[in-house]
Amino acid sequence: MSFNPSLYALAGALGLLAACNSKGGDAAQKDAPGKDSKAAAPAAPANPDQVAVSQAQEKAAGIVLGTFERQNMTTEVQANGSVEVPPQNRVSITAIMGGYVQAVAVLPGQRVAAGATVATLRSPEYLTMQQNYLQSKAKVRFLAEDLERQRILDVEDVGAKRKLQQARADYATEQATLRATAAQLRLLGISVARLDATGQIVPSVALTTPIAGYVKAVNINPGQFVNPQDVLVEVLNRDDLHLELKVFEKDVTQVKPGQKILFRVQNANRDEELTARVFLVGKAFDDDARTVRVHAHLEPERRDLLPGQFVAARIQTAGARVRTLPEAALIQAGDLSYIFRRVGQDSGRTVFRRVRVRAGQPQHGDVALTVLDPLPDTTQLVRRGAYFLDAELRKGESGD
Repeated sequence: MSFNPSLYALAGALGLLAACNSKGGDAAQKDAPGKDSKAAAPAAPANPDQVAVSQAQEKAAGIVLGTFERQNMTTEVQANGSVEVPPQNRVSITAIMGGYVQAVAVLPGQRVAAGATVATLRSPEYLTMQQNYLQSKAKVRFLAEDLERQRILDVEDVGAKRKLQQARADYATEQATLRATAAQLRLLGISVARLDATGQIVPSVALTTPIAGYVKAVNINPGQFVNPQDVLVEVLNRDDLHLELKVFEKDVTQVKPGQKILFRVQNANRDEELTARVFLVGKAFDDDARTVRVHAHLEPERRDLLPGQFVAARIQTAGARVRTLPEAALIQAGDLSYIFRRVGQDSGRTVFRRVRVRAGQPQHGDVALTVLDPLPDTTQLVRRGAYFLDAELRKGESGD
């Protein structure tokens, strides 16, 4: 085979070109990210409770700085309950003796005066009782005359002593029967004086209310037979409305007579906060709920409330001068809360640090605070805009 210098020159040129392409491809492959390459993980923040924001962010978020304020804040006990009336202002009207309803004279919600008729009952037994009274009255009259005859005979020493004694016993027994029958008639509402005067027997009796007030419920209708244990009509007197609250066992030692109560009524104006004052604290626990009943007088008296209305109350148990911040400065996080303090500048950005606190109940837009880490009163704190800083802090924690 003859040597051809041109072929060898062509092969060398091709090899050199391939080598150049290989180097360029390797470099391009190193520069371009592959499908399996992973992005570098973001660096962890130096302090997980710190966040830095620019001046533009601070202005846009409306962040306002300030310090603690010292205010007289009361400690409070939360309690639920209802508007009630005393037991003597609540009447359940029943029948002393069973009978049939002849008429109903009232409707629920109607105002009634003391002694007003609410219903009328009738029964043959009412007739029998009046008959027994009249017969007993006649018998007492006869026995009184017989006793007088025996006394005369005894004085003249004509009659026997035994007959006089028997006459006395019969007269006393019948008098007792007459008095008992008269008392039963009065309980039924039948006038004994009218019965004595006229002797007229009536078949029906009227049920009356012993107090003035409003009819709460009517549980009967004409023609219905009622028993003595049945509640026929209920009447409430709203002249002495008060609060009946249930206080839990852990809080009852803080509640004392004379303490002020702030409460709201359900389904009423939510912006209206009413006041009351404790006048009685129960001395025993309810067996089921382990609560103590607390009674309070309304201040001033309110006639627009209704017995049975649900109330949510705050009993003000004590007062002290404490550190406070506006509600907008707090971030709620379960049992604890957080506020933000300004710690300095870093590369033109303002740095804030989260501080743990324990918050009380808001009062007039301010919250009493217990700082869990030492913090001077002069510390620069975020009084408004805390939610923006909390959102920025959470973004840093999630790596967004």
